Amino acid sequence: MRAQDERGVAALWDRMAVDDLVTGYAAAVDDGDWDEYRALFAPEGRADYRSAGGAEGDVETMVRWLTETLGLFFPTRQHLIVDRHVETDGATATVRADYYNPMRSGSAESAAPDFECGGRYAFTARRTEAGWRLTHVVAHEKWRR
Repeated sequence: MRAQDERGVAALWDRMAVDDLVTGYAAAVDDGDWDEYRALFAPEGRADYRSAGGAEGDVETMVRWLTETLGLFFPTRQHLIVDRHVETDGATATVRADYYNPMRSGSAESAAPDFECGGRYAFTARRTEAGWRLTHVVAHEKWRR
């Protein structure tokens, strides 16, 4: 295989791995799997949900806030991250992606959400010995109903 082809394949694998990281992020938040959420971040990782009325901080701060907020107010949630634009140089990556987040404050027996919001995420990640890890997540809420 030529060097150019090898670089192209490596770049494709990186893009897929970063895309999987973003998917894992959505699943961890929706499932309330805070151990998985922690594992997705690099040690210096931070998240910023202030534009959606939330908090900003390191991973442990965010786990506490998400546990309290989502568990108390929105036990049922589905977090769709779409229209992903992934760029990577092999060591770092950025992802711009839109989100749609319907949530239910009552029991899961009802299918209809009673709170919806949408916006755009900005993710940054870096390659670590353990694989790609998030360094920063910023939610830019555009609307809510």
